[in-house]
Parts: sequence; structure tokens; C-alpha cells
Amino acid sequence: MARMNKLIRNGWVAVIYSNGYGAGWSTWNSEYGDDLLFDPGIADLVLARKAGELPEELEAYITLKYPDAYQGGVRSLEVKWVPEGTQFRIEEHDGSERVVLFDEDDWITA
Repeated sequence: MARMNKLIRNGWVAVIYSNGYGAGWSTWNSEYGDDLLFDPGIADLVLARKAGELPEELEAYITLKYPDAYQGGVRSLEVKWVPEGTQFRIEEHDGSERVVLFDEDDWITA
């Protein structure tokens, strides 16, 4: 099985999510699997942008690589650094996503 392309720095993986209300990112584009969570090109562009600005390159990159992706959550994209190998999930409420690490949540075992 091929390893998914991810942006990894010093053992931390860039996870892309939309923290604004109105439209999710990966949760609203499930047809792309985890690609939108980890795409290193998107992560680099999100990390490089100035506060409140959406680089034209980001929209162009997404449109070219993911032509059918819903881009409603693009303006709210953020990167959370997660230790490589850590289990997590994306929770979404009214379009606002958050990254929940397995060891940060209150898990219940029956």
C-alpha cells in the first residue's frame, strides 16, 4: 500500500481543517477521502498566507487538483500539527470542523 503524501516536519503531520462556521472542508468533501486533510500543497499555502488573506494560488491549486471539491470552507482553512502516528478524527458542527486527538478526548469503553 502506498503511503499518502503528507507535509511532515520533525515528526509532526499537517492536518488541514476549516474552523469557520458555514462550510466544512474534508467533512463536506468525503469523495476525496483523506486527501484534503493531508495535501502538502494546500498545507503549505495555508501556512504561508497572511492573516485574513486567501492566496489566489490556493484556489487555483484546489480547482486544478480537486475539480469537484466544494470550496465553501476554504477561507477558514487552518493547519493543526499532529504527532505522526496519532489517531484523530474530524468533528463538524454547522460547517466548523475541529481536530480531536484520540488521547485528548474522553473515550468510554463498555
